[in-house]
Amino acid sequence: MLAGGSGGLGSAAASLLAAEGAKLVVSYRANRERAERLHGSARIVQADLAVDADRKRLLDAAPEIYGLVIFAGDPARVPQGADPREAMIRSHEMNYLGPILLAREAAERMKAAGTPGAIVLFATMQAVALFPGSTAYAAQKAALVHAARILAKECRGPANLRVNVVSPGVTAAGMAEASVASGKYDRYLKEGVIPRYGRPADVARAVRFFLEPDNYVTGQVLSIDGGLTL
Repeated sequence: MLAGGSGGLGSAAASLLAAEGAKLVVSYRANRERAERLHGSARIVQADLAVDADRKRLLDAAPEIYGLVIFAGDPARVPQGADPREAMIRSHEMNYLGPILLAREAAERMKAAGTPGAIVLFATMQAVALFPGSTAYAAQKAALVHAARILAKECRGPANLRVNVVSPGVTAAGMAEASVASGKYDRYLKEGVIPRYGRPADVARAVRFFLEPDNYVTGQVLSIDGGLTL
């Protein structure tokens, strides 16, 4: 299941997983047309992860769920000098509360079914390094990382239910795509901090790694950033 997987990163992961025989359920929050265009062979479900009934409907769509990847989020950008309150509340719901509630509810179902599966949540390089102006977005993603590691500890043991986090860096897709196009991160290339911008395939391979059956990794945060946060 790819929750909020109708964007650029979710589409790359879906293509990779589908090519390897995965049966996919993909959720979207508002843009059904885009979800259907990108994921024609998947089951498409509308769900706002902050809404209890929507999360239940999404999980009911995959009663034998093995893997859950939660891409859903909001960039929570606040214009210079603007009041950040509204963006911070929205960020809390979309970048932390909804994803973590879905992860916990899925974990309970998977444990009850005895499924030795995997849950992958998405954070950001801004959750593991300090970037000015990112409070509304980064603070909630940092909280998500901590909550995901707690869930991993709660799920560890014989059941082999693993919980990990992917933290993309400057990737030419998803939320960072507009910033890359604007030249916001060009200095990292000019200064040789990173060799290139990230690609959706870089992130998709990380997702596949965490979903591999009998994987021996849990409670970890994998930064896909070309070394930028070093």
